[in-house]
Amino acid sequence: MSTPDRTHHAPDKPQFRPTIDERANHCFGCGPANPQGLHLIFTTDASNPAAITATADVNLTRLHEGPPGYIHGGIVAALLDEAMSKLNRPLNVLAMTRHMEIDYLRPAPLHRSLVLEGRHLRREGRKLFHLAELRLPEGTVLARAHGLFIALDEKLLAQAGLTQPEG
Repeated sequence: MSTPDRTHHAPDKPQFRPTIDERANHCFGCGPANPQGLHLIFTTDASNPAAITATADVNLTRLHEGPPGYIHGGIVAALLDEAMSKLNRPLNVLAMTRHMEIDYLRPAPLHRSLVLEGRHLRREGRKLFHLAELRLPEGTVLARAHGLFIALDEKLLAQAGLTQPEG
């Protein structure tokens, strides 16, 4: 079966390009369509714009194991990064991680309910400063991260076809 040659055909109207949000359904952290993903579901509280939080329950299995019985450190880093990234939407920005610093305070156990929380700290122009913690339900902090996110320029995103035009 041959495939039509489309190299010389210009479409009659602009082709639909999914937005970054629409493509996020395959995100490793929160994408429901990613069979290998973490499938995190966040609750965001933006009632106080100066103290926005994003919280998710976490209970990982041996698939995410590092040391026997504990979550791999790279997965812990992904969890913390994901919690901080969820703070950007209520701030009405698309931002990417620029820098992240992690303190691994205690091993994070597998097969146990954990709490993942991100908190917005402050904004300086395009720079967004966030904090995230992975905790036991009773409050013991297992890992903590500070992150710097950079808000992306919407005009550059539009030029690259990564956003939908308004209208």
